[in-house]
Amino acid sequence: MIHNYKSEDKVLVAVDCIIFGFDDEELKLLLIKRDFEPEKGQWSLMGGFLKKDENLDQAANRILYHLTGINDIYLEQLYNFSKIDRDPVTRTVSVSYFALINISEHDTKLTANYSAKWFSFKDIPPLIFDHDKMVKHASRRLLYRASTGPIGFELLPEKFTMRQLQKLYEAILGEKLDKRNFINKINSFDILIKLEEKDMSSSRKGSFLYKFDQEKYQKKKAEGFSFKF
Repeated sequence: MIHNYKSEDKVLVAVDCIIFGFDDEELKLLLIKRDFEPEKGQWSLMGGFLKKDENLDQAANRILYHLTGINDIYLEQLYNFSKIDRDPVTRTVSVSYFALINISEHDTKLTANYSAKWFSFKDIPPLIFDHDKMVKHASRRLLYRASTGPIGFELLPEKFTMRQLQKLYEAILGEKLDKRNFINKINSFDILIKLEEKDMSSSRKGSFLYKFDQEKYQKKKAEGFSFKF
């Protein structure tokens, strides 16, 4: 018997993106004000709907580029949200993604052209629908990823100080870290390149700049190296 697709229910598929950034002190979340009903004028994650000629990853990249003007950033599928009444207009299943952005490289473009705003996690306003649950899921995933791999470097500029790196991990882990122990831990991974350049903004003496050695990390990983923070 040939199944009749026309008799099946039609359900919309949304793609919502949780975008994290770091400003040298705090982990932040990028939000926009919704410009259509329902919940017009309320704070929202960046999102849109899956089109028939694209897969989910393509939709997430399209939505991010359309709303932020940014592409080629870290993006990972997170979780599906399918509560029947999650969207008051029609039955909608949402596939969430989380993305990592270096604020120092993208902030001006985002805020000037796309009316987006960064919020520290202690100041996140009420969000529409179930977006607060998406943020909680994404925060847990980021913590896990940063504890088991060097994903945190996606949130830093190409060249960074050891202080910036420590502040980032303190923000992700939600705890204060001992400076000496942190430096020893990072150096034990042997995946950083210490540069001759210094950041002179923090002190007269300055702080050495570092770069993440992606090639060395991949080689060590292939040899069985395990990043555990």
